[in-house]
Amino acid sequence: MPHRLTLPDADAGRDALTGLPGLAAARSWLARHEPDFVHAMLVGLHRLSSVNLAYGHAGGDIALAEIGRRIADFAVEELDPGSMVARVGGGEFLIASDGTISRERWQWLAEALTRRISRGLPVRGEVLHLVPRTALLRGVPGEAGAAMIDRLDQALGAVQQQAGRRILWADGSHRARGRSAARLEADLIGAMARDEIGIVFQPQYRVADGALVGVEALARWDHAQLGRIGAETLFTIAERGDHVAQLSRHIAGKALAAAVDWDTLALSLNVTAEDLASDAFAADFRELLTGTGFVPTRLTLEVTEHALVADFAQSAAALAELASEGVRIALDDFGTGYANFRTLKSLPLDTIKLDASMVRDVDSDPRDRAILTAIVAMARALGLKIVCEGVERESQLAVLQQEGCDTFQGFLRSGPISAAEISALL
Repeated sequence: MPHRLTLPDADAGRDALTGLPGLAAARSWLARHEPDFVHAMLVGLHRLSSVNLAYGHAGGDIALAEIGRRIADFAVEELDPGSMVARVGGGEFLIASDGTISRERWQWLAEALTRRISRGLPVRGEVLHLVPRTALLRGVPGEAGAAMIDRLDQALGAVQQQAGRRILWADGSHRARGRSAARLEADLIGAMARDEIGIVFQPQYRVADGALVGVEALARWDHAQLGRIGAETLFTIAERGDHVAQLSRHIAGKALAAAVDWDTLALSLNVTAEDLASDAFAADFRELLTGTGFVPTRLTLEVTEHALVADFAQSAAALAELASEGVRIALDDFGTGYANFRTLKSLPLDTIKLDASMVRDVDSDPRDRAILTAIVAMARALGLKIVCEGVERESQLAVLQQEGCDTFQGFLRSGPISAAEISALL
């Protein structure tokens, strides 16, 4: 993660279900930024009532908690420090930023967030796809926060009445003016050809003694007009032009080449659903390893449960093929999805990676501590290592040490840094 997300006015009350600030905190944040230009979006899940009817309110709560986590993670990865995320209604979330963002980039961020939210959502043994509707606006200096929320609410109501429409600006337009989607796709292809897609590395440390033991590779693109574009938006652009496989291979190749000489460090790469859908995934990855000279036993492929939903059997077979050659497989975002014993049994797993939400309160909430204890016991019984994300406090790390977790990453030690900085650390 590139930075911490500054949540507004924690004392104003958090939503008990998602852990996010509520409407009062959102209004307070907007009020403090009234003299500034503020970009905001209101995301609405208009089918949530159907989920409640089909699976009960407990099922709806599962869906809301997961959607809230996806939105918060997206804001951390894609927006400037100090951006705000809040749950402002039953199935409505407000995201706002006072950073320097063009109208066009805000549009692309909304489309990328839609992509993340729309991924398969496990509820009661079934996989749902909740496609949100989103209203966007750019506030003008001096506009009251209440007026901004009112404009967004009216625009969201309008877009929910338009079949097939997903995103609407509060001024009534459907798309941002500026570079077309086709132009941006062409920019992306050119950026790959010119080697302009950058890689940063999130350091990973051993819990027992704090030694640097690995890195997770993350893609970044500094677009000349739009500014820095994170991985989710990158893949949203690539998906429109069917370039996901090309982009994923490009990122993997760059990361492997950069890390090949870091003999003491393991490298983690994220695997997408589009990667796993390819019949040639395992063969292509072997070719990358051979071409870069990267030792397979130093590589970990991180796969989320959501990436496995489309074809579990094919995904498991491809991962097993690579695992047979020494590549390690990690189940990412563990604790936030629907992981069951079939998943743990059928995949050639070496590691489970706990989402930051599973670690956030282990130093203060006895229930969270108990859940961590149970997960560690299960992992040990299955011979799996545990990596913990989002560690920001020494007190959290102390708990991880007491429980016997293996590796951690987070701002307690470092955010993502450049390849040169990793080399300097070594």
